[in-house]
Amino acid sequence: MLSLRTLVATAALVLAGATTAGAASYDPLRLPAVEAPAPLDLDVHDEGRDRDIPLRVYLPAQGGPSPVVLFSHGLGGSREGSSFLGRHWAARGYVAVFLQHPGSDSSVWEGQGREQGLRELRKAANVKNFKLRAEDVTAALDQLERWNGQPASVLRGRMDLSRIGMSGHSFGAITTQAVSGQSYPSGGQRFTDKRIDAAILFSPSSPQRGTPEEAFAKVVLPWLLMTGTEDQAPIGDTVEGRLAVYPALPPGGKYELVLDGAKHSAFTDRPLPDDSGERNPNHHRAILAISTAFWDACLKGDAQARAWLDGEAMRQVLESADRWQHK
Repeated sequence: MLSLRTLVATAALVLAGATTAGAASYDPLRLPAVEAPAPLDLDVHDEGRDRDIPLRVYLPAQGGPSPVVLFSHGLGGSREGSSFLGRHWAARGYVAVFLQHPGSDSSVWEGQGREQGLRELRKAANVKNFKLRAEDVTAALDQLERWNGQPASVLRGRMDLSRIGMSGHSFGAITTQAVSGQSYPSGGQRFTDKRIDAAILFSPSSPQRGTPEEAFAKVVLPWLLMTGTEDQAPIGDTVEGRLAVYPALPPGGKYELVLDGAKHSAFTDRPLPDDSGERNPNHHRAILAISTAFWDACLKGDAQARAWLDGEAMRQVLESADRWQHK
């Protein structure tokens, strides 16, 4: 007769084998045969601030409530940007909501010459717009809750707002950091929205005041950071500043991907005007695969996705010089 210890050990081995097999078969790039519908362009009116926030909403093909992931664009961007993310996340079963932030969006530079456009963008990279952006996230979530319950809304019943992810690129990553746990010298975690369950930061930034350790020591949510060895923009943090974020995070669901040769525009649909050389098509492949697996693990509780992230299977989407770590 087998002892209890032997039975437990055997069960553990079987479970480990099943998890490993599941991770090997899990594919975050696999898409369903049914195409998702065309995205919806909607507007949120925040009465308290008398401010309109444009949204682009990518819906999954299947009906019923799905987890929600938000995306905040970079300085000078719009709700149309990084659409490769919105399309893929929706196809994988998420309602992907892309925000546009007036005052730091494409209206800042449109119609301007290059030098004047850069000057206007530098002016827009200010504390006022940072606060407006963080408040836009809260206002958008409030409106999504209303739409989800309104009989006449096209979004009625489409969203599972008990499972929410937040993401953003560059200034959008700074926005994401603010609403998902970053602390500030004068206000603690004043912008944190407790409805958010996990966050992805494309081109994260270290704080302008204080140390990374002070800014990120109290982050309790799962965070996935993505940057590149050439992730430098005309306006924004340095590569060194971006890489200083991960070491300052406490352990527990924290991940970092550093793509070799990836420029700041690797996380967008198209290169920036000053980019040189050809874009590496594998960067988007890796970004889509790892971001999707992170959402699946954190928002859907998918054990195979978690095993894929934490094991060796995920390295099949990376190139040899890409760096991946988690804690």
